[in-house]
Amino acid sequence: MKLLFLLVLLGTVTAKVQDLSGKMFTFPQQTNSAHVKMSLANQCYQAVTVCHRSVTDLKRDHALFSVSTPSHDNSFLVFWNNGVQEMQTYVKTAVVGYGGWDYKSNKWHSICTTWDSVTGLGQMWFDGVPSIRKFIRSGESITGQAIVILGQEQDKHGGGFDINQSFVGMMSDVHMWDYILSPCEIQNYMENLHFTPGNVLNWNALDFDISGHVLIENKTVVCQLQNIRVGA
Repeated sequence: MKLLFLLVLLGTVTAKVQDLSGKMFTFPQQTNSAHVKMSLANQCYQAVTVCHRSVTDLKRDHALFSVSTPSHDNSFLVFWNNGVQEMQTYVKTAVVGYGGWDYKSNKWHSICTTWDSVTGLGQMWFDGVPSIRKFIRSGESITGQAIVILGQEQDKHGGGFDINQSFVGMMSDVHMWDYILSPCEIQNYMENLHFTPGNVLNWNALDFDISGHVLIENKTVVCQLQNIRVGA
């Protein structure tokens, strides 16, 4: 593991199928280059569910999960728009925002995002609370060789990164499914209970490449100290 950390600091690392249980990606600085990349085998998605946990102190726009295909930079994008204080979902050229979330700095948040091409409906779950369902786009699947990027927003297929949209913080438990996860399964994910791992991206068996200054670390845990009373 020490060797892996050293290689991450020096440049690009190809890490084939790792179990990242109890781990997190740390993006320690604002940059237009550092990122984690995953290429998807399937080339047609009629539905999508993406879940992840993240923590940041950014007070600006930033990307949380970016999928591009050769025909659309934002084939599927989860994005925090700081100007309007909304979590947004992009599907190709369409976008909807989900407002009212208490997106606190320096606090871990669990976020799941869904979209179904048949109905066109999307939904977001934030720390266990579901949003209303909103229409995004219908009648079209996400097709073509998809590239997933963590840490940056793609303005072209696999690149075109903007430093002012980069993610700084920690991210963990990233899963992606090619169907709409049931509310019970999403709630199980939110509460760290048993759930069906992603069949597209599985944090417990993740195939990824790291470029730039991104670390793999043990996920931070806050210790609970008990008050011990001594004497009468």
